[in-house]
Amino acid sequence: MKVLVLGATGFIGGHIARAAIEAGWQVSGLRRTAGTTGHLQGVRLQWIQGNLEDPESLEKAMQGMDLVFHAAAYYPRRRDRSSVATHIERGVRQTTNVLTSARSAGISRLVYTSTLTTIGRPPQGAGRLANEDDFYQPGSQAKSAYTEAKFAMEQAVIDAAQDGLPAVILNPTAVFGPGDVHLTLSSLLIAVARGWAIAWLPAVINVIDVRDVAQAHIQAARLGKPGERYILGGYNFSLKEALDLAAGIAGVKPPRVKIPLWLVDDLIRIDDLLPFVNLSGNHLRGIRNWQGYDTTKARTELGLMPRPFNETVKEALIWLRANGHLP
Repeated sequence: MKVLVLGATGFIGGHIARAAIEAGWQVSGLRRTAGTTGHLQGVRLQWIQGNLEDPESLEKAMQGMDLVFHAAAYYPRRRDRSSVATHIERGVRQTTNVLTSARSAGISRLVYTSTLTTIGRPPQGAGRLANEDDFYQPGSQAKSAYTEAKFAMEQAVIDAAQDGLPAVILNPTAVFGPGDVHLTLSSLLIAVARGWAIAWLPAVINVIDVRDVAQAHIQAARLGKPGERYILGGYNFSLKEALDLAAGIAGVKPPRVKIPLWLVDDLIRIDDLLPFVNLSGNHLRGIRNWQGYDTTKARTELGLMPRPFNETVKEALIWLRANGHLP
């Protein structure tokens, strides 16, 4: 099996590449910048130069490949103050480039890494956790470039699958673990371990280990149904429970102050009025939509078996210390 990983220099993509190698597959990784390896230093794989904005490089990279993992989807950065419409256009353009190249190369399976924000809330009164049947409603977070772009990109993949492209969509929840080279969520663990996380928000999150996410990608390539979404999640916690657990492992005091949601709303309004301030991140804008998730589908169809979160936190902290992010 010849496999191409888009985003192999990243957190999730790098772990997908490792898992694919362990599965005995012949793995290549796409990278924009020569010499970058993410957390794959010393791992034997073939590196290919390419860019999601360059369809020719994508088609060339996919030639002869059986399977493509797309873990390099466009990510609107909080400091890029382009309009939401511009972010959506960029994301959909890059996604379309990947889909078109996959069709041209005759790829037998495309596994697309989406996100938790494209999962909407269950119908009112449903009495259940959110699952794959719940879709984000476009425009309900109109000022969140991240949420709007991610939904549009995922929809492009779903449309392509309905058009015959063998694409499977995976929706990881909050991903932690070793190898977070861009400190995407590990910045939270760093703050906890340094004793800076003195406050908490009344919110619910679902957490999962990056290595379990990667293994689920391998299973999705083997067993996933084209056109289907699978929520890759581990454990539902209140945010305070998760922070307390991390603080206990780090040997520091847990957060002690509750921040009301109305204060977060005020910070977001200030952020909108003063774009140079950057007080609110992508996910903070959707905090009222943070929720728990039902991961039965991925557990049943992909064999997802999340490891304990305390193990994830311990090994993430070890990696952060070994890589100079913590003393």
